[in-house]
Formats: sequence, structure tokens, C-alpha cells
Amino acid sequence: MIPAFATLLVEREGPILWVRLNRPEVLNAYTAEMGADLVRALRMADCDDGVQVVVLTGTGRVFCAGADVSAGAGAFDTESGAGAGNFGSREAGRGDSDFVAAMMNSVKPLLVAYNGSAAGVGLTLTLPCDIRIAADSAKFGCVFTRRGLVPEAGSAWFLPRLVGLATALKWCMTGALVPAQEALAAGLVSELVPADAVEARARELALEIAANCSPVALALTRRMLWRFSADPGPAGALAVDAPLNIALGAQADVHEGVAAFLEKRAPHFPLSVSRDLPATPWWPGGPL
Repeated sequence: MIPAFATLLVEREGPILWVRLNRPEVLNAYTAEMGADLVRALRMADCDDGVQVVVLTGTGRVFCAGADVSAGAGAFDTESGAGAGNFGSREAGRGDSDFVAAMMNSVKPLLVAYNGSAAGVGLTLTLPCDIRIAADSAKFGCVFTRRGLVPEAGSAWFLPRLVGLATALKWCMTGALVPAQEALAAGLVSELVPADAVEARARELALEIAANCSPVALALTRRMLWRFSADPGPAGALAVDAPLNIALGAQADVHEGVAAFLEKRAPHFPLSVSRDLPATPWWPGGPL
């Protein structure tokens, strides 16, 4: 049974866990409580072998308008306490680092379906995810400099990797809203669909992944790509991929994957992430 979340609507649909930002009355504005709820939902998905893909989206017409600024001019002031509800206090630490770690350490593919616009932390909280699709009417904004802030949630690392340094600099230096077509051309999102088709397309992609891919291979693949794509050369990946494939080649998932291909049928992979995922000491978090 899925527990209740204060700021999210979390639902299971077959192999998909839908995680919806659920504060539509304030355009899904981010708070520290939402960050904590995201961590809980992601950890719940990691512990459930029945969940093969997590889809993050929003309720209402906007994905996330950014941080909750209902505290007015002091909305980001964690020194005086007014901003602690958004980002946590200096003493308690920043909640955004918690959800970034939970996303990076996820053993499930993370798909984002922008049902509408995403700005500030509403955008940066999605950058550690794997696949992003968007409504063709959506806009995206790295608005921090317009608020007297700097890019947060590790986005100074994530964004240039996704869209290139020149584009990241332009978006962050201007703080302007970026239309969906520009986001597509830059590589922030992989495809655009009409707003009323975003959820259906996300479901289609998630089910395609769940139906055809080994959960263990998916978990290892997302970790390899995030870890080694930042290296200056292929040596790190080469040191890992051959030993992993040698180990996996003797396992039941590879036998099933090859058999299904030869027999022209859907695979039924027997290995599970909870029991059969090899330790990955080359991942920053160390072995699972």
C-alpha cells in the first residue's frame, strides 16, 4: 500500500510509479517538505522490485513554478528563518542535496513528463533524471540571477552536461524563459508533444522500457552513463564494462534476453534489483 504524501500524488500503475507534484493551487511551488517527499518516493521505488520505471510529472497546468515565495521578500532568507520552509536552515542543511542524491543513486530509470512550464528549482530538480519529454507549450527558466541567487541543486554541473556550456551560460546569465522548441534543440528534452498527450507519451515510453529491458542492466547502465560520461577519456568505462558483461553473461537475464530475441518474443527477465544487482564501488556512493 502506498503511503500518503503531503505534497505529492504517488500512484502505482503496473510497472510504473507515477510521482506527481501536487500543489496545483500554487503552481506546484517547491518547499522543503516537497523535497523530503521526493526522497521518500524515490527510496520507496528503489525498494520495490515491481516498480521498473518512475515517472515524475505535475498536477494542474504547470509542472513547477519554482520555489514557494509566499514568504515575500524573505522567501529565500534562511538566516532569519523565513526561507527555511523552502530550502531548510543553515543548521539543518539544504534539502535539495538530499533529493539530488536520491535521484543520482536511484536504481530505477527516472522519466520526467513536463506537463507545463518549469522554472528555478522546478527545472533543476529534474536534471538528475534520465529522460525528459515536455508539452510543446512549456517554458523553462534558470531564473536564479534574476532573484539574486546562483544555480542550485547541482545544476551548475548538470545543465552544461545536458545542453552544453555555451547554452547553459546563456540561459543562466539571462535568466530568461526558454520556449519548448529551444529546449528541444539544446537537448534539455528529447521530444515535445501536445500538452494533453504528455502523460500518454510518458506511459508509452515507460512501458516500452519495462517490457523490453532487464531491470539489473538498466540500473547499472544509468550509473555507468552518469559516472563515466564526465571522465576525460574512456579508461574508466573500459575498466568496468568488460568485467560487468563477463559477470552478467553467465546470469539468467542474458540467457533470457538472447532466447527472447531468437524466439521473437517478449523477454521475462528473472533477476531483480533487490537481490541481484552487483556492487558498484566505482559509483560515488560505493557498493549498494
